[in-house]
Amino acid sequence: MALSCILTDIEGTTSAIAFVKETLFPFAEAELDAFLDAHEEDPAVAAIMDEVRHIALHLEPRSVLRTWMGEDAKVTPLKTLQGLIWQAGYLDGRLKGHLWPDVAPCLRAWSRAGLQLAVYSSGSVAAQKLLFGHSVAGDLSPLFTGFFDTKVGGKREASSYATIAAGLHLAPADILFLSDVAEELDAAKAAGLATCQLVREADGTQPCDRHPQAADFPAVARRFGLPAPG
Repeated sequence: MALSCILTDIEGTTSAIAFVKETLFPFAEAELDAFLDAHEEDPAVAAIMDEVRHIALHLEPRSVLRTWMGEDAKVTPLKTLQGLIWQAGYLDGRLKGHLWPDVAPCLRAWSRAGLQLAVYSSGSVAAQKLLFGHSVAGDLSPLFTGFFDTKVGGKREASSYATIAAGLHLAPADILFLSDVAEELDAAKAAGLATCQLVREADGTQPCDRHPQAADFPAVARRFGLPAPG
């Protein structure tokens, strides 16, 4: 298998599920009102709130946002707004993007070897860039050639992965998708991508026998013949 690109999920794959659920989500919820009070007239934020009103019809937008937050709804305007709130926290140092210790060395090794790196997450592109740009391992954002979120489609839809492949100007078979979620891997496989499930014990991931499995990124490298950190 001649792979030329690694496409990775974030939550449960590069980063602990607990980081998103116990750090990022509570931070965004706690800062929501103060952020909107300060920035609701900014064009980007105003556009988000208009989109919320369009989706929610006659419901009060802030209440809708809090409901979506409580449900962890994969709704694009919510994810975009969360990204803006997190940006403030990353830029002033209140937030640092969590990565499992094995992730950054492998990403750097794969990039040095000429592999393209890309991200596909339900979190917004802005949030993805912040996490990798202000990570515990330093600024990793220059390693990536593509960032994709739910604007390309849902993560359990094969068409989303076809769109990503086209956006990267690659054949689907040239891309290895890493995720902890079996249904996402099913969709990627249906689109022709190679797949590998990250089964991290600390996250309690349930293994799926429909896809190759790896406990961490070095195990991915061994399984697919990718470069390992020197």
